[in-house]
Amino acid sequence: MSAMKRKPVQQKSQIRWKRKVLAALLVSLCLASLVLVETQYSRIVSLASLRHRFTVKPRIAFLFIARNRLPLDMVWDAFFKGEESRFSIYVHSRPGFLLNKGTTRSAYFLNRQVNDSIQVDWGGATMIEAERILLRHALTDPYNERFVFVSDSCIPIYNFSYTYDYIMSTPTSFVDSFADTKEGRYNPKMDPVIPVYNWRKGSQWVVLTRKHAEVVVNDTTVFPMFQQHCKRKSLPEFWRDHPFPADPAKEHNCIPDEHYVQTLLAQEGFEGEITRRSLTYSAWDLSTSKDHERRGWHPVTYKFSDATPELIKSIKGIDNIHYDTENRIEWCSSKGKPAPCFLFARKFTRPAALHLLNLSLVGARRGAKK
Repeated sequence: MSAMKRKPVQQKSQIRWKRKVLAALLVSLCLASLVLVETQYSRIVSLASLRHRFTVKPRIAFLFIARNRLPLDMVWDAFFKGEESRFSIYVHSRPGFLLNKGTTRSAYFLNRQVNDSIQVDWGGATMIEAERILLRHALTDPYNERFVFVSDSCIPIYNFSYTYDYIMSTPTSFVDSFADTKEGRYNPKMDPVIPVYNWRKGSQWVVLTRKHAEVVVNDTTVFPMFQQHCKRKSLPEFWRDHPFPADPAKEHNCIPDEHYVQTLLAQEGFEGEITRRSLTYSAWDLSTSKDHERRGWHPVTYKFSDATPELIKSIKGIDNIHYDTENRIEWCSSKGKPAPCFLFARKFTRPAALHLLNLSLVGARRGAKK
């Protein structure tokens, strides 16, 4: 009798053990399935991300430096149209200025002003501070790979496709840079932080790779020296508002935006990674000009009467740049072949730029290289 009672107890124990084993197997199977699903999901996400990276084309960030509104916005509107995936726009204007439907007719510029702009004074370190602000904003987009500085009086002289291919076809930055030997430009107080042999001059209208843009934004050495020791020579018309210089002849006439990026890249040892010329044309040779208003420290401003096919053709025809201080001729090329030196030109008034647009000489859409 006792043996018969013991047998059902053993059977129940075996059933409970089998149930536990089965439950453990089911739990293990579920966990294994979850791990497998998660692994497959991660692979799918990774592949999708990789595919997205390959399908999203690298962008050119256009960094506009403006006083207020952009008077040539419609010229750029025509230039950008149809190329929305290959560019981004950032605008530095005076603090508080908004790009809305009341201040721009181009949808591309709506709300593209940076929200931490500063008041910029010509010839002061605030100009290079504004450049750094623009770069900092543009670098937040991982698809921005080139960074083009543009003034509010600048126009594109080729279509977007040609401009994009020209800029993206080389791994270098385009930085107008040459040794500056003029007395009064370099301030000895910069030494030894910035030695004179690293002192460079050039145009502020540079095109930077992402690597060099990061160098500018992360700079904590050269920029403070420029703030302290690189200042524009005081002009007589400003002596009422500023202290009269003890000896104007001994002042250091240093324009920060003409030296900063060039000197910084030389200081950091990156000159081998730049093409040492600008892609933006400016007419500085004013010695033969009879127009008194066109003489001075600023480049020629092209008015309506100047905006002719011959002017654009002459700019496009420039294929080399001569640097007197280095006795160097920079022959321009793209993709290993001779090419025009300039993709942009300044300074143009609004009537002049719109006239060129109406003549289809600027802002040309995709198609023929215009």
